[in-house]
Amino acid sequence: MGHFSRIIGPVAVAALVAPVTGQAADDVDALRAEIAALKAEYAQRVTALETRLDQLATSATTVAAAAPAEPPPPPPVAPARNSSAFNPAISVILAGNYADLSQDPADFNFAGFMPSGGEIGPGERSFNLGESEVTFAASVDPYFSAALTVALSGEGEIGVEEAFARTTSLPAGFAVKGGRFFSGFGYLNEIHAHAWDFVDQPLVYQAFYGGQYGQDGVQVKWLAPTDLFLEFGAETGNGGEFPGTRLSRNGLNGATLFTHVGGDLGDSIGWRAGLSWMDLDAEDRGYEDVNSAGNAVVNSFTGSSETWIADATLKWTPASSTRRQALKLQAEYMRRSEDGSLAYDVEGAGLSDSYRGRQDGWYVQGVYQFNPRWRFGLRYDELDSGSTRIGLVQSGDLLASDFPLLLPASPSRITTMIDFSPSEFSRLRAQYAWDDSRDAETDRQLLLQYIYALGAHGVHKF
Repeated sequence: MGHFSRIIGPVAVAALVAPVTGQAADDVDALRAEIAALKAEYAQRVTALETRLDQLATSATTVAAAAPAEPPPPPPVAPARNSSAFNPAISVILAGNYADLSQDPADFNFAGFMPSGGEIGPGERSFNLGESEVTFAASVDPYFSAALTVALSGEGEIGVEEAFARTTSLPAGFAVKGGRFFSGFGYLNEIHAHAWDFVDQPLVYQAFYGGQYGQDGVQVKWLAPTDLFLEFGAETGNGGEFPGTRLSRNGLNGATLFTHVGGDLGDSIGWRAGLSWMDLDAEDRGYEDVNSAGNAVVNSFTGSSETWIADATLKWTPASSTRRQALKLQAEYMRRSEDGSLAYDVEGAGLSDSYRGRQDGWYVQGVYQFNPRWRFGLRYDELDSGSTRIGLVQSGDLLASDFPLLLPASPSRITTMIDFSPSEFSRLRAQYAWDDSRDAETDRQLLLQYIYALGAHGVHKF
């Protein structure tokens, strides 16, 4: 139709301006006839094109109707081996420190608390190779993923920190984890050491659990389908870690329940809170002490250990400066109740009577990132040995001074730190603490730490 417009335009103009003569009238008639012929030709062409389009559309519909809705899948071919065996995500954490301590670390014990035998105290003086980790993680198949974390201590001891498989495709927000893993109670317990904001754990974790609590068992989590983050979890297993012990019986030992809730307050503030409960059984949980006569004795506790944990975390990151500034406030409170029997000098006197203890502890800390690579932190810890009822003392068989580690005490500590991160894979930290967690004088602790991460590493916990 564009060609038609180019023809008729000049013709119309010429017809208007030309003088009307007889010859001109004949020319006009001739042009009109030519235009009519062009119109007829173009109409035939348009009709033919429309007919062709209709034929093509009919043909396509017929072919589509005759073809199967979806091509058949190729026959399944089982691979000779699981492909994930060749490509796990591997990460390596290298860590170490230098410690300058005013008190002898060999004499460390929490005043007012039974020793756990775990990773407590500031560690050794001078240079130390910290805990190094190697983690292998991969998808097993469309239904499971698995991870293995092996830890190498500074003394050269190798241990399995975590070795578990978990589901990836359960419906309705459920997930199941089985194997060895750090328990999901509280806030800090699940976080590996290289991701801590300070060199060491708060006192309450060291006194109540001897460090991080690991579980050999099974965990079930349910994430609620709500805009607000809402998570429920339950665990059970062998309960062999302090304050529980491995029991000489079949079945499960103890249970853990926890819930976490969180959300956002505007564009700059995120928050999370949690409540956890743990119940474990202990059988002949021994510890060393010195009686009133100055003689070394070995005592033991048998009974139940129940702990409640409340945690809260608040993060502030200005929307206009997400990389330059950030503030994190974190706190946890724990209360433990133990009921059972306490045996005195099990290899000598062999006396035993009832025992009941109520103890609590807490910490609060803040970490301020004032530069993309620099952070400053401050933490306060406090424990309360609370009220203990020792049947052997109540009956007059022994003196309270025969249990010096269980005498009333309130250990505390103030810690400050500053760290520098050249990249997300390295961190250098200086930490100074005033530690009043034992009966001796205040331990002034200077710790210098390095952390290097090699390979793949996951996103750190909120």
